[in-house]
Amino acid sequence: QVQLVESGGGLVQAGGSLRLSCAASGRTFSIYGMGWFRQAPGKEREFVAAITRTIGRTLYADSVKGRFAISRDNAKNTVYLQLNSLKPEDTAVYYCAADSSTIGPKMDGSWGQGTQVTVSS
Repeated sequence: QVQLVESGGGLVQAGGSLRLSCAASGRTFSIYGMGWFRQAPGKEREFVAAITRTIGRTLYADSVKGRFAISRDNAKNTVYLQLNSLKPEDTAVYYCAADSSTIGPKMDGSWGQGTQVTVSS
C-alpha cells in the first residue's frame, strides 16, 4: 500500500550526471528504507543504493561507490539518487523500492514503474 513514482531519467554522455527522484505516497509511515535497483537488457535486476528513513544509514553497491549518492527528504516523502561520472555500463531501467524492514538487495515491499537511464559513449 505504498506507491512509488520515479522521474529524472534520460540520455546523457559518458562522464555526465543525472538526478533521479522517487516520490512515495500511501502508507509511508510503514517504510523502513527506500532505495534503487537497476536492470539492463539481458541482465538480472541488481541493487544500487538504499537509505533508511529514520537515521539515514546508507548502503551502496560496489560498482557505484564514489560515483552515486543517495539522499532523502522525509518532509516530501522523496528519495533521490545523484548519478555522477556515468559510464555506458550504467545504462539500465532504474527502479525505486521501499521496504518495511531492511535496506539492500533483499528489499521487496513496493516497486515503482522504472525510469530509463541511457549513457552514450
